[in-house]
Amino acid sequence: MEIKVLSEKQNPMLKRKEIHFEIEHGSTGSTPSRLEIRKAVAATLKTHESNVFIEGFKTKTGTHTAVGLANIYDTIEQAKLIEPDYIVKRNIPPEPKSKEEEVKG
Repeated sequence: MEIKVLSEKQNPMLKRKEIHFEIEHGSTGSTPSRLEIRKAVAATLKTHESNVFIEGFKTKTGTHTAVGLANIYDTIEQAKLIEPDYIVKRNIPPEPKSKEEEVKG
């Protein structure tokens, strides 16, 4: 999975960087998950994964290329003030299920 930054804009008022990216995912075959993209963006930009929030991405029809938008905040607290709750929830890994929940489910 290869990430290419198409544009990068510093937004000092919101204390974040806004990144438009393109991700080549031919090696995986299918569109990667939001959490996989979040980890790859953080590694590419050499920042902590918890400060990266993927707003959205979409695979171009008939290709193995997805384009999207990510916001990289200075702190996690700043992100939680600015980002809507549904974006924050989408970018947090799910809690591991306990054995009791797995048996019931």
